[in-house]
Amino acid sequence: MIRRADVEAASAAPAAKLAAVPDTPAAHVGLAPAADGDVVIPLTGIRKAIADKLSRSRREIPEVTIWVDVDATGLLATRAAINAATPDAPVSILALLARICLSGLRRYPQLNAHVDTEGQRIVQSAGVHLGIAAQTDRGLLVPVLRDAQRLTTLELAAALAETTAAARAGTLPPARLTGGTFTLNNYGVFGVDGSTPIINHPEAALLGVGRIVDKPWVVDGQLAVRKVTQLSLTFDHRVCDGGVAGGFLRHVADCVEQPALLVANV
Repeated sequence: MIRRADVEAASAAPAAKLAAVPDTPAAHVGLAPAADGDVVIPLTGIRKAIADKLSRSRREIPEVTIWVDVDATGLLATRAAINAATPDAPVSILALLARICLSGLRRYPQLNAHVDTEGQRIVQSAGVHLGIAAQTDRGLLVPVLRDAQRLTTLELAAALAETTAAARAGTLPPARLTGGTFTLNNYGVFGVDGSTPIINHPEAALLGVGRIVDKPWVVDGQLAVRKVTQLSLTFDHRVCDGGVAGGFLRHVADCVEQPALLVANV
């Protein structure tokens, strides 16, 4: 049994000295050497550039991802109508999504920006320099369409086709791979529905698009089979809050579902 006198005696006793901790850094624990049969790939060239840029993005940008499922049936019908009218200048779904992104950035310019950490300021770009994620044999590249907001939809389609083809062929000059202000990533071509992509530093946002598949969907109170895709927006929480990001993504989703809404923002 602990008595009152025991407590008082303990509190009056001098505190025991803690053992001194040597002021030496902990020894670095290195990785084990490669074992027989391991494949060692030097991190050089484009792979190193990608690794460095993505690592910097994760270190510096407090990113958040939001997403929404959308009915893309109307967008596919719009594309079919455009291509029927202009068979010599076909328009891709990616081009229509780029046009929709440009409409959204016009309404929400906060996402067409970057954070200047040294100057402690947010810089909103006057033009939209649209990056298009393109998978190549040499790695992921993001060629840039400068002042994309000045292009018509047909011009966007042609520029996208030329740019992605040049990126895969390795003929793009370095100047066309830098300076983007917003990136569009169509990872649906890999047969996946969703992603939480890393922002292309120093940009403030990236829109990802999943595959378009048949799914049950309620239309006018009735169950129907529709062409559905998932949109995900990853954004830098320093440049805006959820209201802006959610507003942008909702605008994009609404335009995918009802492409005629684009006319209101031309």
